[in-house]
Amino acid sequence: MHVARRRKRKRRTTGDRCRFCRDKVKTIDYKDLDSLQRLTSSQAALFSRKRSGNCARHQRMVKQAVKRARFLALLPYL
Repeated sequence: MHVARRRKRKRRTTGDRCRFCRDKVKTIDYKDLDSLQRLTSSQAALFSRKRSGNCARHQRMVKQAVKRARFLALLPYL
């Protein structure tokens, strides 16, 4: 008989916050290609919140900035 085990959740500490929250960034600019490329894979797909470490608010801003950069051909669609 299989016994289900509960996993302990890791709590985020204050040092584990989103990189944009730590730097107190208000908006994410689509022209800042260095930071946007760090948040995309080699196939130009966005990393998830869990993998990138962004909070929900900044992840939405990153998504919008990447869309704008792709539309202006600053980043590839692939």
